Parts: sequence; C-alpha cells; structure tokens
Amino acid sequence: MTETFQFNLKTTDGGARLGEVTMPRGTIRTPAFMPVGTVGTVKAMYLDQVRETGADIILGNTYHLMLRPGAERVARLGGLHKLIRWEHPILTDSGGFQVMSLSGLRKLDEQGVTFKSHVDGSLHHMSPERSIEIQGLLGSDIQMQLDECVALPAEPKEIERAMELSLRWAERCRVAFGEQPGKAMFGIVQGGDQPDLRVRSAEGLRQLDLKGYAVGGLAVGEPQDVMLRMLETTLPVLPSDKPRYLMGVGTPDDILKSVARGIDMFDCVMPTRSGRHGLAFTRRGRINIRNARHAEDMRPLDEDSSCPAARDYSRAYLHHLVRSDEALGGMLLSWNNLSYYQDLMKGIRAAIAEGRFADFYAETQEAWAKGDLEPV
Repeated sequence: MTETFQFNLKTTDGGARLGEVTMPRGTIRTPAFMPVGTVGTVKAMYLDQVRETGADIILGNTYHLMLRPGAERVARLGGLHKLIRWEHPILTDSGGFQVMSLSGLRKLDEQGVTFKSHVDGSLHHMSPERSIEIQGLLGSDIQMQLDECVALPAEPKEIERAMELSLRWAERCRVAFGEQPGKAMFGIVQGGDQPDLRVRSAEGLRQLDLKGYAVGGLAVGEPQDVMLRMLETTLPVLPSDKPRYLMGVGTPDDILKSVARGIDMFDCVMPTRSGRHGLAFTRRGRINIRNARHAEDMRPLDEDSSCPAARDYSRAYLHHLVRSDEALGGMLLSWNNLSYYQDLMKGIRAAIAEGRFADFYAETQEAWAKGDLEPV
C-alpha cells in the first residue's frame, strides 16, 4: 500500500511489460484485465466472486452512473466503493463514448456535449470539467479525460477534428483534476486509423505529463490488424515509465497480441456479455454451450480449471440452463469467462517474469487452434 499513485515497471520480455500500479486502495498487477461494472455491478456476478477470480480493479461508467443513481447521490451515500462493497481500486471512464453511442440526440461544441438521456429523455450537459467533477463525486481512483470517440471507418478530416478537440479537452480535464494524492487522471490517445494523427495525439498528451495514458477509439469497427498497427505506431511515443491502457479490448487473442506490443491494462464487456449469451472462453478456445453436441455431455468445460463454474458443472447442465433462459446459466458462464481472463493474465505475467513470453504466446495460440474436446 502507498499514499501515492505509482507505476513500477519491473521487467520486459520483448515488447511485453511486467509491472505494478500501487495506490492507497491497493495494487494492480500488470498486465491487468479490468472487469466492467458499468452501473456499479459486474453483470451476473457477485463482487466477492469477481475479486476471487483475481481482479485487482473494476470499472464504473460516468455516463450511466450520472443518470442513475446520480453522482451527487452516490457521494451522499459515501462514494461508489462503499455503495457497491468494493474496497479496491475503481477506474471510471469519462462517459464520452456512451454519449456518442447511446444518446439519440446530442449537440457537440468546444465546451462539451449536450445530450438526451437514453433512460428518460432528460437533457444533460457534459463538459470536461463536469466529467471530472462526476468522477470525483463517485470517488474513483483512476479518472479518464473526456474525449470524442469517432466510429471507424471515418473521413480523415473528421478523425483529425475529433482528435484535436480531445487534446484540448484533455488539458481542461488535467486542470479540473488538479492534485489528488493517491489518484490519477489518464489521457486518451485518439486518431482513428491514421498513424500521423495517433502520433500527434500521443505527443500532445505526453506534454501534459499525466500519470497514465490510454489508447482509445480502437475495436470500434476496424479489423484487428489495423488496431495492432495503431498500437505499434502509438506506443513508442508514450512514456515507458507510465501505464498504458487499451480501452474496450477485447478478445483473449486481442489481449495476447496487445501485451506483446506493450499494453499494460485492458477492459472489455466481452467475458460477461458472452457468458450471458451462452459463449464460454476456455484454454481450448471458445465454446458455444447452446450447441446440441453438449446436451448429453456430462464433462465439465475444463476439468483442470480453478473455477468451480468450469470444473464442477457439466456441459449438459450448462446447455440446459442456457437453452431454458435460466439466469443461472449466464451467471455460471460469466464466472467461467472472468476466471479464464484472469488466469490468462496470470499466465502472461508469470511468463514475462520468467523471460518466456514468446513460448507462452505460442503455446496459448496452439491450444486455441487445437480446439475443444471431441463430442461424446
């Protein structure tokens, strides 16, 4: 534990980095996967379970929490940590992505964005300063700048406009954040699929001397190879002694390949969203438990898993639950998926520490490619 926010880069193996973020609420082992708790809950999971899977930090969402229950109410109730019974670090995203993607009606200008709530149609204004204020009311440990995220594909001029606006907003967020001992504000690199814009954005954010840097606006419609090229362009420009966070990513394959290029932190709704729809992630790859081949298969998803959902429940039972739309099916598969993601991160960290990340990468890819067990 420490009273300040610190990042310690312990060692590297090729492009992969092993590190540790320390802050008053706890330590985040990197590379880290951060489960998404959009409205103060990681869907279909108890937070005690989330912690037991190996999660050091979870996410909350500024847009959703400002609409309900409301940031001021959360503050009156003692902050988000107390409200949801999670005493470990919380990162809140700025709300910018949700404003752009969920709001049916919005008006964007230099000051911020005015939008209608997707919940009840009420009118709200989100400026860089208000975004940081809300995140402060929530009590989050890592706060993200407000940015404009452009869906790809898009015209280069539109990408450039949004990137420049996001840079100006980053500076305003830094001023609004001020000095908050033990907490951090991260900037967000934008620039779409344009390498020169990514470099300009990263250089501009670096000048602000922030405590961490995120890469945003990827995994929003572009192919994986484009995402990886943008990382290869962007990461050398960012400080090597600060954490690097790839927002909204992704599949286990995305994570493995992004770690190889130097990313330290990830978040994605995929493990829980997929679990609620009958898709399991395992060391043998993806398994669609809805498929009829599992209906009379009494074997577990993975007999060697440390997770009870993967080890102790039969595929036949999981198949029955999911096909019957029973909530327990989604709960068990979400548990399995989050456990698998955390086991993957644990394996990555151990491999980097031992200087064998390339071998781990190859072995993991080979196991995925080999596929699931033969049907009974």
